[in-house]
Amino acid sequence: MAISTVTHLNFTGDARRALEFYHSVFGGQLMIGTYGEGGVPQDSPDSEQVTFAPVPADSPNANLVGFGIVVAENGFRISAYDVFDAKGGGLAGSGGPGRADALLHEESLFVLLNGDTLEEVTGFWTKLADGGRVIQSLAPTPWGAPYGMVTDRFGVTWIVGTNPG
Repeated sequence: MAISTVTHLNFTGDARRALEFYHSVFGGQLMIGTYGEGGVPQDSPDSEQVTFAPVPADSPNANLVGFGIVVAENGFRISAYDVFDAKGGGLAGSGGPGRADALLHEESLFVLLNGDTLEEVTGFWTKLADGGRVIQSLAPTPWGAPYGMVTDRFGVTWIVGTNPG
């Protein structure tokens, strides 16, 4: 049996722009569905299935992303949505840029992105850093494998490096 995980990012209005950006970085397929297209899950104690309530076209939530995913040929996957009724943009629950300096952080998560070679990850690094903030340059480290840390333009912090070995 194989098990895999997919990072799912929760936004407050920026999910579409973020998914389009990650699609431009990693390529592959981009799939987006809005609340207006699919509705919103609702509690239904009398049903054994999840039911979805329609979202009117004139609702401010109708064009928000209810589910989105980027699936790249190299195996990379990331999904995101906009929290229903949330406002303001950025990551949900993030309170803004979380890195005070290279040693301290307030982020609740990092996304780790590893490739087999430095050349393989450098292109991704360059695109993630465009409009973002480099915390630690992507470079060889005293302990071994190349490593770098960048917060992208959507406030997501990525640790980019190469697989050990």
